[in-house]
Amino acid sequence: MSIAQQWLGEAGNVIPVATGVPIPLRDYGAVTFVTYEDDGSTILTLTQHTAVAGVPGVETALGVTNASHKAPGIGGTWVAGPAGVAGVYDLADDTTNDALCVTVRADQLSDDNVFIEATPDAGLCIAILHDPVHRLDPTTLLSNIAL
Repeated sequence: MSIAQQWLGEAGNVIPVATGVPIPLRDYGAVTFVTYEDDGSTILTLTQHTAVAGVPGVETALGVTNASHKAPGIGGTWVAGPAGVAGVYDLADDTTNDALCVTVRADQLSDDNVFIEATPDAGLCIAILHDPVHRLDPTTLLSNIAL
């Protein structure tokens, strides 16, 4: 087993294209979203969904505000990012920083919500699922979420 497979099974999974994808946190303790847009004007919106027969149901704004971090695309360092307001993290007026990073823990979802969704208004969004509830077989992990 490769080191990458060990990480995937023991520490988490990566969804390379996570924009607008409701991600179930039933097997994970948290997810970190990383966005990138070359001009640094991303507005990231996080929403949560109830589960109806195992698929996303009612969508609502994420009710918590977590710390975010931002950084330039090349060079520089990660620094404190914008404060989230009702699940929205706004880099629209930041021309220096192209990347944004926000972590949401599964226990921060409101009652009956098991899915989390990140939607940037532009650019890329990657989801890094971590803190698995139990060890997962890396050969069964999907790079795209199938419901």
